[in-house]
Amino acid sequence: MLLAAATLAVAGAYAADTTIEQMPPRLEMQYALSALPPAMRDQATVYLLDPKSGYQLKRKGTSGVTCLVERTAWEHADFRSDIYVPLCYDAAGSKTYLKVIMDAAALRIHGLPPAALKAEIEKRYREKTYQAPDKPGVSYMVAPVMRTWMLPDWQVHTMPMQHLMFYAPNLTDQDIGSGPSSFPGYPFVFKEGIQEQSYMIQLAGEAERARIMTEEKLLLDELCAYREMLCVPQIQH
Repeated sequence: MLLAAATLAVAGAYAADTTIEQMPPRLEMQYALSALPPAMRDQATVYLLDPKSGYQLKRKGTSGVTCLVERTAWEHADFRSDIYVPLCYDAAGSKTYLKVIMDAAALRIHGLPPAALKAEIEKRYREKTYQAPDKPGVSYMVAPVMRTWMLPDWQVHTMPMQHLMFYAPNLTDQDIGSGPSSFPGYPFVFKEGIQEQSYMIQLAGEAERARIMTEEKLLLDELCAYREMLCVPQIQH
C-alpha cells in the first residue's frame, strides 16, 4: 500500500555529498510539474536549478502558479546532494515563499555555510525582508515521489507522499486540535524551520495516490534510472 510506503519509507544509505548535481533539463521540468494536477501544468511557470548560478526561468506561465524542484532544505542546516522536493506555489506563495527557496539556493551556491544560511533566512524573516503570504493559499505537492527529511523519524527518505500544503503561518497543531494520531490521514501542522513557514497538511487519499503512481509510471522509471536514490522503496507487508 502506498500509505505504508509514505509512512514507513526506508531511509536511503547515500553519502551526504554537498555538491548539487544538475538534473537533465527535460527530466527536471517534468518532475517539477508533476507536483501539480495534470490539468494545471500547461499554464504554470517553471524554474530549473543551475548549480553554478541558482534557479533560472525555463518557462513563463499564465496562471500565477510556479513550480521547481527544491534541493536545499535550509531549515535543517545540513547541505546534501540527495534532496529532491518537487513543489508548486500558487500566486500568493510565488510572491513570498518562492523567494526564500531561490535565495537559499543562491546563497548556498555562493558559499554560505549551512548554519549561517539558516541564520540569515531567519534574520530576513525577523526584518520583514521575507514575509508569509497575506491571504490563504496552497502549495501543490502531488508528485509521485520526493526525497527529503520527513516523519516519522526526521531522517531523509525517498517516499511517495502526495499532499497539499495550505499556508498557515504561526498556526500549531494545538490550534486545530491535531496530534500524533492525526498523521497521516487527517490535517496536521508542519513547520518548515520557522513559524512564518507553517503549513496545514492534508495527504491525498489512497485512491488518489494509487492513480498518481499509475499515471506517473514513466516519470518514476526515468527518475529511478537517473538516480537510484529516487527509486520508490518496495515495502514488505
